[in-house]
Amino acid sequence: MKRIIAPLVLATALSLTAAGCSLEQTDTADGTVKVVIGYQSKTINTVTAGTLLKAKGYLEQRLQKVTDKTGTKYSVEWQDYDTGAPITAQMVAQKIDIGSMGDYPLLINGSRTQSVEAAQTQLVSITGYNPKGALNMVVVPPDSTATSIDDLKGQKVSASVGSAGHGTLVQALSRAGIDPKTGVEVLNQQPQVGASALESGQVKALSQFVAWPGLLVFENKAKLLYDGAELNVPTFHGVVARKSYSSAHPEVLDAFLQAQLDATTFIQQQPLEAAKLVADGSGLPAEVVYLYNGPGGTSFDTTLKPSLITAFKGDVAYLKSIGDFADLDIDKFVNDEPLRKAYSEVGQGNYDTDLANTANPTAVPGTTNPALAGDIWFDGADKTVPEADPTSLLRAVKAAQADGKKVKAAYVPDAELGTRWFADKAIWVRDGDTFLPFTTTAAAQRYHQAHPTGTTVSYEQAVSEVRQ
Repeated sequence: MKRIIAPLVLATALSLTAAGCSLEQTDTADGTVKVVIGYQSKTINTVTAGTLLKAKGYLEQRLQKVTDKTGTKYSVEWQDYDTGAPITAQMVAQKIDIGSMGDYPLLINGSRTQSVEAAQTQLVSITGYNPKGALNMVVVPPDSTATSIDDLKGQKVSASVGSAGHGTLVQALSRAGIDPKTGVEVLNQQPQVGASALESGQVKALSQFVAWPGLLVFENKAKLLYDGAELNVPTFHGVVARKSYSSAHPEVLDAFLQAQLDATTFIQQQPLEAAKLVADGSGLPAEVVYLYNGPGGTSFDTTLKPSLITAFKGDVAYLKSIGDFADLDIDKFVNDEPLRKAYSEVGQGNYDTDLANTANPTAVPGTTNPALAGDIWFDGADKTVPEADPTSLLRAVKAAQADGKKVKAAYVPDAELGTRWFADKAIWVRDGDTFLPFTTTAAAQRYHQAHPTGTTVSYEQAVSEVRQ
């Protein structure tokens, strides 16, 4: 089967910039330095460099401190996009100075910008990551009979080619022995277009990055088929900055990274409040935002960890699979010096200590085992209630229902992969008096194969049958 891929959005950017022709305009007529930030309001793992950062005003506050010292004024322009591709296009055209996007788009960014001196970029920080790859998922319609990635062979699948979600699809199909180029028909669509295509039946599955899988499942428009954590390969989002702009205005990049550290600290310490702010700024339901921004979800950590860079190098082959991209030297593309400088100036921690720490910075409070802990968000509450394990969470939900309390959302970690997921959307297995949640049918089936005593039950059954 021929795979259909529409041209990449960012490819057209090359026509905007000729060799030796600079399109950059950094200063206004009155001498004010302009900085243009490209971000993705609905891409939850970039919020510390985008939606949350903008909402809290941290960058403007940091730049004001520079103004107070030097007298130089700054103007910040925020540009919101659905994917990383148009951000890269604008960086090639020297119209965006700092941008954030997922790992696969970052590869394309580095490859596309390196041939234009004024557009060359560097990866300067991480926004959020998942050590197993759970940031990207494949969903199918609620009534789909598909139970594993193998069932997509010969089918139409929606994905944004060049995105992190597409990268996960390529890896998942390859591991299943399905040729990503001939085994499925990929429709290159923006996330919201793909969501509509899934709902209308135009495609049989959609592979996307956060928060789209969680959003569609939350809205009962899809169910999870494949959890990217099955790949057990780190996925992350990060920040790229144009080298020419950073050289001309190093204080701006410094202020940006300091502000990102401010936002990272805020989301680690106040995840629910952060989720509400991101919901307001993105238009996403707060329950969906908190799925990823909550404790045990995305690891919000700015440091450029060796494990992430190693995985990044392993992704380089992906470039060749989707088009004619120049090789990218990852070691030259990654630069941690600006972030180290920001760390020392902000004084919020030690860079090397945080670099070595691979634990999720945000855990469910009051619990001892992060791998089992979940939490419940009751309607009208300004904080969530922690639960030590999934069975305890079911008991709490049962008791709340008996008292007439409404559960806004409940979150549990997948029993196999650890992915944070909606309790009422999980596949539940009862084994004795213990209840285990799984993100996918395939994961539950793997448990059944090793534990024949387990019985699959619905969420409603699990709440009803759990012993108080």
